[in-house]
Amino acid sequence: MLLKLLRNHLRPYRRVLTAVVLLQAVQTAAALALPGINRDIIDKGVATGDTGYIWREGALMLAVSVVQLLFMIAAIYYGSKAAMGFGRDVRSALFHQVTDFSAREVSQFGAPSLITRVTNDVTQVQTLVQMTCTMLIAAPITIVGGVVMALREDVELTWILAVGIPVLVLSIGTVISRMIPTFRGMQERIDQLNKVLREQITGIRVVRAFVREPHETERFERGNAELTATALRGGRLMGLMFPTVILIVNVSSVAVVWFGGNRVNSSQLKIGALIAFLTYLTQILMAVMMATYMAALVPRASVSAERIQEVLETPSSVAAAEHPVTDLPPTALVEFRDTGFRYPGAEHSVLSGVSFQCPAGQTLAVIGSTGSGKTTLISLLARLFDVTEGAVLLNGVDVRDLAPEVLWQRIGLVPQRPYLFSGTVASNLRYGRPDATDEQLWVALEVAQAAEFVRAMPGGLDAAIAQGGSNVSGGQRQRLAIARALVRRPAVYLFDDSLSALDMATDARLRAALAPYTSDAVVIIVAQRVTSIKHADQILVLEDGEPVGLGTHAALLAGCPTYAEIVSSQLTAEEAAA
Repeated sequence: MLLKLLRNHLRPYRRVLTAVVLLQAVQTAAALALPGINRDIIDKGVATGDTGYIWREGALMLAVSVVQLLFMIAAIYYGSKAAMGFGRDVRSALFHQVTDFSAREVSQFGAPSLITRVTNDVTQVQTLVQMTCTMLIAAPITIVGGVVMALREDVELTWILAVGIPVLVLSIGTVISRMIPTFRGMQERIDQLNKVLREQITGIRVVRAFVREPHETERFERGNAELTATALRGGRLMGLMFPTVILIVNVSSVAVVWFGGNRVNSSQLKIGALIAFLTYLTQILMAVMMATYMAALVPRASVSAERIQEVLETPSSVAAAEHPVTDLPPTALVEFRDTGFRYPGAEHSVLSGVSFQCPAGQTLAVIGSTGSGKTTLISLLARLFDVTEGAVLLNGVDVRDLAPEVLWQRIGLVPQRPYLFSGTVASNLRYGRPDATDEQLWVALEVAQAAEFVRAMPGGLDAAIAQGGSNVSGGQRQRLAIARALVRRPAVYLFDDSLSALDMATDARLRAALAPYTSDAVVIIVAQRVTSIKHADQILVLEDGEPVGLGTHAALLAGCPTYAEIVSSQLTAEEAAA
């Protein structure tokens, strides 16, 4: 998965990466040339007392060092540029994939896990790319070049390399093989901790209301302890690697000095050559150490890449048609034909056998007990889910055959849990229609019965709205969400129990103002209150996901026992007949 992710998203940076390889090759070659120059200074300058030679070779050594420095800086710059671009592209791909998901895929992964994958997991792979460009590319060049140069200095001592490198690779490989499952567990623990923290922050009022702070503290500490324990296991393994590398480097250096010193004493090796060989040995083993460090990053990056690819390769269950319909008349006609929906693997359908028509200018109300499928019905029309039985049509066209943007442009949805974005009142109202004028915003606010409290807010339309609308009440949030849908002036309005937080008087005023404003559109209202829907043109009654009645209030009161029971539980006989 890691190689696949890198191959797919590093392709645009092939030229930059090629430049990085060339730059790293030059700076590594310069680094490998320095011990040879130092050897000549010692053997031909210092040993013979030739000061002029020392100055000339010293100047050459300085020039080579400058070249190495400049090319290293350039390599790090372009490597970082490629890595940052890679991270940006992967995050963008994940963002677009997640925003294309239906509610089914979002629920499947969970919001905390998706956030972790877009942020933490991408960072892990991005770090690997950056370290590869700045360190790993130079490592094999150094190892191969260093071995060649060491052989030129003294063949007899190369057995130390033949022993040291395999021992180092074997030791580190054993540690890394144990790190992969540890890092996989770490990412899962991060997901879990994000989930707990997200729930606690979102539900802080409920936690305090039920005095559950100690319980929630325990939950967080338990998740935090699990993440800490997993991180410590990984840290111990990583901590074991570097002492092992340093031990092998130091033992190898001692062996070179020990056996090389004997060869110097027997005049088989010059001191400069011994120092050069020792430098090459250190460079080679340090390159192996760099490769080892990279190898330590690979397990965690591999786990993160798997999680990223899992999201990227999960198709949305709501896919655009191959040849979508892009042209619809301005007026709307909504039709459900024997429509049903069932979750994958579920034994029973959430919704089944729903059929009705609702032309422009009419209001259809949907009522039923909790869990009867009301919100699912709204979601099928908005195509947050795709039907598993029958069809949902807009102007005679199956919504699955419509271009998604064409469908969504014609729908104004007020969800069951209205959500406001951080910004201002105006920025939230213009969310579906950026070019709306202030006058149009105030008209929508007047209809939604929100103008009075917006005028009272500091700044009016420019008043600040916190994330999620947490700085306004539930009823105000609902009315602003309704106003946001009204500003758009869609052909179909979907109100999913969006009047539940309003008092009876505000509810009545809003419904009275809404009728003329939406007179040329299809209006579908999901509600629990009979008073909110009894004047609708049609009322659909759902029970356990199946339609048990469709008609006007009076007709259902006389012929639908389920509806009559709902009415009798909320209204007196006089109120029901009114």
